[in-house]
Order: sequence, then structure tokens, then C-alpha cells
Amino acid sequence: MSMPTDAPILDLMLSFPILDLEATYGNLRDAAKDSESKDFKFPAQYMFKGVPHDWGKDRDPVEVTLEEMDKWSVRTALVGVGRPEADEAIKKHPERFVGNVHVDPNDVMGAVRRIEEAANELDVRMASTFPAGNVPQIPIDGPQMYPLYAKAVELDIAVGINMGVPGPRVPMDPQRVERLDRVCYDFPELRLVTFHGCEPWEDLAVKLMLKWPGLYYCTSAFAPKHYPKAIIDYANTRGADKICYAGYFPMGLSLERIMTEMNNVPFRDHVWPKFLYENARKILRLDD
Repeated sequence: MSMPTDAPILDLMLSFPILDLEATYGNLRDAAKDSESKDFKFPAQYMFKGVPHDWGKDRDPVEVTLEEMDKWSVRTALVGVGRPEADEAIKKHPERFVGNVHVDPNDVMGAVRRIEEAANELDVRMASTFPAGNVPQIPIDGPQMYPLYAKAVELDIAVGINMGVPGPRVPMDPQRVERLDRVCYDFPELRLVTFHGCEPWEDLAVKLMLKWPGLYYCTSAFAPKHYPKAIIDYANTRGADKICYAGYFPMGLSLERIMTEMNNVPFRDHVWPKFLYENARKILRLDD
């Protein structure tokens, strides 16, 4: 069936207006070596059309974000902490915004301290990193990552990691999906969510989700018409509890495009509430 019109939505990847592109993406531009990437406004510009870069300009960032969320029935959004507007929004609207602290594990103890600080001050429910985007890059099963996983288990928060071939033109090796196997083996208590698709290894991601109870997949950075068939089939069969909705607004996609295309995703009836809301609530421990 089509997406139910009255279903609440928890978006695992949403941001406030992104108006300073250099501050947001400059490190990835520097990491790329090809000349075209040096001129990109957005690191994966070649993959996306109609990116809403100017959305929210001259508006209060929290107000305009809530307005857009209400328009598209997004009840709660996971947002990155560290920007003043994000921290303010989490404190003032805890029922609408949940924190995700992004860290660079190259600074091992700095990352660990930052996670604990964000958990204490903002009650963050996830810690995340971009393995291929860190400088230097860090494979997800590298030694620098293990303190991050251990701290997440200790604090009972989830971890989000980009997996698969990255959009920015940097090497993919740190995000090869087979690396998840060792991490899940070493941290059986960890709740680990893969971001950005796991392509071209979606079938392997499904196999590993069947194997490891704490491994999950979210649809970030994919317009619904491009959701991988392997993921849709898995959600409709044995994986209804493992697949979560995440958008990419305003980083690369508009909520209008996402929600319009969502009506054509062939999820079965029982999958929709889990995909849109329930699975993410469990992963983030929002019912506790």
C-alpha cells in the first residue's frame, strides 16, 4: 500500500538550514584530489539535482525547520549537535529534536570525551562518524573506532556510520560493508545503524542484518525511487524491524521530493509504521 497519510515520522537525518557551505563541506573539498570536486558547492554535487541550498535564508533556523517538519508530518528529527541552533532546539523542543553527536575518531580521547559531554548536556541518543570522510580516513574496524563503540555501549546510545561507496570523491575502503562483521562480533551489545545506502553491497548488508541483532539500515541520502530492491524486499519479509527512514534534507534532497516519491515505495502494510517511526524510536531508546 502507499504510505499512510496519518503516520508519524521520525527522520534519522535532517538538518537546520545550511547556508555556510564552506564551513560545512570545506574539509571534504580539501580531501578530494580531482579539480572538479574543488569547485563543487556540495561534495557529491554530481549525484544530486535541485539541492535546497538557500532554504531557510533570512528565517529563524528553528522556526523554519519546525514549519517544514509540520508540513510533511515529521514528528521528530535526529539532528547533529554542536551548532547553536541545534543545541537550542533540543533543549527547547525535546519532543521534536533528538541529538546526534558527530566525532572524528582520529582524536581518540577527544572523541570519547565529546560523546560523554554531549550525552550529559543534551541527552544525545547517537554518536556518528564518516569513516571515508575523516582526515586521515579510518576504517570502521580500525583501532581508533573501538573506543567510540565502547563508549556508546557504556552510555546505551546508538552509533551511526556511513557505509558503501561514498558520494564525495574519496577512497571507499574504510566503508566496505564486510567490515561490519567484525565490529558486530566484537560489540554484540552495540546498536549500529548504517547510513547512505551500503551500495553496491546491499545484499551483503541484508545478510549481515540477518546475522547480527544489533545491526540496522536507514535510507539516508536516497530519494525513495532509488531505494535498493534488496532493502525493500528485506523489509517486506524478515527485516521489518531492521529498516528505518532517514531523509537528507536540506543537505541533498527536499522533503517535498522525498514524501511525494514515498507513495510509490511498495512496502507492505505492516512495514510502514515500523519503517517511519517505531524502529527508530527503539534504536534511539526514546520510549525509555
